[in-house]
Amino acid sequence: MVSPNVAGSSSNALEFNPSDGATLLLVKVTGGSKNPHPALSSPPKTFANVFIAIVGAGVLGLPYAFMRMGWVMSLLLLSFIALLTCYCMMLLVKTKRRLDAGVEYSSIGSFGDLGFAVCGSPGRVVVDFLIVLSQVGFCIGYLIFIGNTVANLMNGDGSAVRGLHVYLRGGVEILGVSAKSLVIWVCVPFQLGLNSIKTLTHLAPISIFADVVDLGAMGVVMVEDVIKMMRNRVDLVAFGGLSMFFYGMGVAVYAFEGVGMVIPLEAEMKDKTKFGKILSISMAFIFLMYGGFGLLGYFAFGENTKDIITANFGEGLISTLVQLGLCINLFFTFPLMMNPVYEIFERRFCGGQYCLWLRWSLVVLVTLVALLVPNFADFLSLVGSSVCCALGFILPAAFHLLVFKGEMGRSGWIVDSGIIALGMIFAVSGTWYSLMEILKITV
Repeated sequence: MVSPNVAGSSSNALEFNPSDGATLLLVKVTGGSKNPHPALSSPPKTFANVFIAIVGAGVLGLPYAFMRMGWVMSLLLLSFIALLTCYCMMLLVKTKRRLDAGVEYSSIGSFGDLGFAVCGSPGRVVVDFLIVLSQVGFCIGYLIFIGNTVANLMNGDGSAVRGLHVYLRGGVEILGVSAKSLVIWVCVPFQLGLNSIKTLTHLAPISIFADVVDLGAMGVVMVEDVIKMMRNRVDLVAFGGLSMFFYGMGVAVYAFEGVGMVIPLEAEMKDKTKFGKILSISMAFIFLMYGGFGLLGYFAFGENTKDIITANFGEGLISTLVQLGLCINLFFTFPLMMNPVYEIFERRFCGGQYCLWLRWSLVVLVTLVALLVPNFADFLSLVGSSVCCALGFILPAAFHLLVFKGEMGRSGWIVDSGIIALGMIFAVSGTWYSLMEILKITV
């Protein structure tokens, strides 16, 4: 998924703040200076920005999560995560508004800025660290998806590519290379070039194209699911076990991750009193879309649902075009999602100066990790459990508690403390179960 880090207008210019981990893809990106009087967004534009910021690759793992958890448990969990995510986003907005009280122009334009305002430098460091982990995690997931999908198209079952050998000087032969590994390594030179671009401005048209492809592909997938449902009847499970609950929780949190965008989007909205309503409507719409996507995929393929739903469609022109379209989408989204990581690393280690070798090193590091993770949905669950729980639940409640602790009653303390505790339980349990799934498949 793509999460924005913006201040400014969704219709004209976008100010990128390097302390946060997101990029708004609906609009043209400019590297301009701060504008104290930006053209502000209308409610429909804010709705569109929230939708584009949250909906991303995570949706492709939902049918598999529905299969693992059972469709009733999945819907209940998905609705709970949507409500909790929306509530925690509004906690950040309320905290920002409280700190900005009496200030004409806010100095808080991102999640990292809020961390600094509440906790000083340690607060920004924690937010930066989690933003880096989340963005890198997204990009690793992208490479896994691309590798597995193209391997499936090449080989049918994604097994080792027979007869592929590499010969070094002297006739030394290296054993067969898996199709997934080959595809990922082929992507590296092109990603090194794309990630060498200094500014997001030149990538903005590509990002808009990628989002259009993503939404179109999702529509085609849902139509294919309906056709399969009409032809076949499959056995369905309503409730999975406890371990599957924590596994699916990570996938759901990943799918709804977008907390980094809430402060910039609230700041750019013309009528800020309507932001909470627009955010709630957006999250409700996304929940309905996610629920429908997960249900249709599971109802169409049952226990045979694969970790990437497009892998279930087999051969055919439409199926191939959809899968290639999604791969193209994620391929060009990769440098956009890595850009906040570069901004943070260059600000902290290179004095804010552009550093090519640092960017290339990070691309290679992400590639190496992607080669080691076999399953797309399992990795979504791991990132969602470990990092997104902290960003989406723990930090918003903690910042809100620190700022409002002198004004809140007992119920406020209980709610904020409960969210922090729940986020920690989700993070620890979900991470454990996700790692068990990954290691089980690896072994």
